[in-house]
Amino acid sequence: MERRPRYYAIRLSVVGAVFVAGWAAFVVVGNSWWTLLIAAFMAVTSAQVALVMHDVAHRQVFRLRRPTEIVGRVVGNAGIGLAYGWWQDKHTRHHANPNHEELDPDVAPDILVWSQRQARASRGLPRLIGRAQAFLFFPLLMLEGFNLHLAGVRALRDRSVKHRRVEAALLFGHFIGYLAALFAVLPADKALAFLVVHQVLFGVYMGCIFAPNHKGMPTLTGDDRPDFLRRQVLTSRNVRGGVLTDLALGGLNYQIEHHLFPNMPSPNLRHAQVIVRDYCAEIGVPYHETGLIESYREALRHLHHVGAPLRATE
Repeated sequence: MERRPRYYAIRLSVVGAVFVAGWAAFVVVGNSWWTLLIAAFMAVTSAQVALVMHDVAHRQVFRLRRPTEIVGRVVGNAGIGLAYGWWQDKHTRHHANPNHEELDPDVAPDILVWSQRQARASRGLPRLIGRAQAFLFFPLLMLEGFNLHLAGVRALRDRSVKHRRVEAALLFGHFIGYLAALFAVLPADKALAFLVVHQVLFGVYMGCIFAPNHKGMPTLTGDDRPDFLRRQVLTSRNVRGGVLTDLALGGLNYQIEHHLFPNMPSPNLRHAQVIVRDYCAEIGVPYHETGLIESYREALRHLHHVGAPLRATE
């Protein structure tokens, strides 16, 4: 549980330097279709910035709230246009009740449905998409980047969001600066192409980071709330892999340990895994771990199974 100041000093410096270098390369390449490669690079880099914001928000980096919120807003709102206040509120509710259909906003029936119960009750677009949602899941992730930005803007209407003026100033400052940079350096066609490639790939990468964590794992409803350990372990999935997997998923491949110890620095999670896995085996709690590709297969199989009642009504 000890903090890792040296690790995070290096990680924040490297991610920040790569982020700045990407935008510098964007200016240097300038009016060329090769700039779309920079857009793809910035999509990956922006997701890595989001992973840094995730660790900051969980107080894995700073012990005190004030530096946590300052860095979180600078990195999220100003850096990549992802509203820190909205995300923190949503993510906190998710951690308290993962995969609970009434309490976890990540499994609320929005465009996709996450259980056959939700499928039967769905109307409109979720009902239409739900029939083939397993096939549409990855194409829909192409819109996730835009959705994340829009959700943060919508949340500014909520008076419960702390420091709304600061959040709004940083968020809209990012959008204005981002669009100004694109259209100052590139003609309109290339600027729009850069925006689309950047945001589409950012959304796909973000979805691929978070989809293996809980999608396809058991969902809970009503008063079905087991004790803390079982609530976190039974609804989460770990992803096996080495250094590259840890880097690509930002340590969230140790999702079970992260949910049990959300304040634990991400590089420590792999050490905690040995203890948690052995303890779960000792007390008879299923501990689910699989490869990255298989995690996507499990999620897609679950989405297809969930949509069965909707296909039966065709």
